[in-house]
Amino acid sequence: MSDVKITAYNVKTKQKGVEMLDAVITKTAKGAYMAQGHDGHGNKLTTLMNGEKAMAAIQAGVAKQGW
Repeated sequence: MSDVKITAYNVKTKQKGVEMLDAVITKTAKGAYMAQGHDGHGNKLTTLMNGEKAMAAIQAGVAKQGW
């Protein structure tokens, strides 16, 4: 299950599909899932995701649960 990756758009470098490292998944006030991490070069990344992808990332060990 190491093929599970969290990717996001990097606003600073304008790159799509940047892999997120040290991700922490939290729930928003409306019940959506949000992952926050960094790209390994000091740039912070944030992305919204559905519940299925969030739980798969937590179970695969790619992200930590933040709630």
